Amino acid sequence: METKKVEIYSTVTCHFCHMAKDWLTSKNIPFTDYNVGENIEKRKEMVEMTGQMGVPVIKIGDEVIIGFDQERIAKLLGVDN
Repeated sequence: METKKVEIYSTVTCHFCHMAKDWLTSKNIPFTDYNVGENIEKRKEMVEMTGQMGVPVIKIGDEVIIGFDQERIAKLLGVDN
């Protein structure tokens, strides 16, 4: 099974961002975290990708999920919810 690249665009104060990262960690799924509160380039990238400023934005392979949609993330990664 191929491992899909997981990237999360988040901020330090975002409750759902923390929930998403904790959930990924609990499933032993590696991810790259971009703090869009500090990283202007990644913030621009996120806005171009989604057209909005809401976080978390979770990119799994070519799929982009806005918000912490645990069921959809689990399905895309092929893990139990």
